[in-house]
Amino acid sequence: MPEKILIVDDEKNIRDLLKFNLENEGYETIEAKDGEEALEKVQENIDLVILDLMLPEIDGLNVCKQIRNDEKTGDLPIIMLTAKSEDIDRIIGLELGADDYVTKPFNTRELIARIKALLRRISMSRGYEKEDKKIIKVNDLMINIKNHTVKVNDNEIPMTPKEFDLLVFLIRNDDQVFTRDTLLSKIWGYEFSGDTRTVDVHVRRLRKKIGKDLIKTVRGVGYKFEKVE
Repeated sequence: MPEKILIVDDEKNIRDLLKFNLENEGYETIEAKDGEEALEKVQENIDLVILDLMLPEIDGLNVCKQIRNDEKTGDLPIIMLTAKSEDIDRIIGLELGADDYVTKPFNTRELIARIKALLRRISMSRGYEKEDKKIIKVNDLMINIKNHTVKVNDNEIPMTPKEFDLLVFLIRNDDQVFTRDTLLSKIWGYEFSGDTRTVDVHVRRLRKKIGKDLIKTVRGVGYKFEKVE
């Protein structure tokens, strides 16, 4: 079955452009022209959402937030489309749970490359159950690789796909320091064209969810996972 992508943008020419190119790549697409329609169609067994920031009815930030807060769609990968002037909104979008962003005007090939990379990472994370170690326990933290769940003190913590991949990668390489560029390459799977704040935002969200003492900042270098003794 081809993977299904929801294209959310109020500009028909952009929806048509993305639909044409994505279907040429073998994906199935459906479209939404505003935030309200997006929240309806996101329930249709979608594999990924391309979400414009500036939408009528309900803006992209609120759509992203509602997708993340819905149990059925909470782990759905989201790529946000933003204008170059909307720097603060890009950061807010990442804080709310977007996995990636692309600035308008965008290069279609670059966007498709990012879609493929994100879906490939999702597929890899879902394939973790083939590995021997399906449960990871660190202090009060328990990660079930097969079920793609994270618990802290037996309370399940919602995780986006990128948050989960980043957490698992850092834990499996505990006490090793990784630069932001390395984490972008390892987790996002491509050479990131923007800055490294994407990593900072995801680390900040993880710290809020699992406890700030586990992911350490190594000044001037990057981040590492450190077990609490």
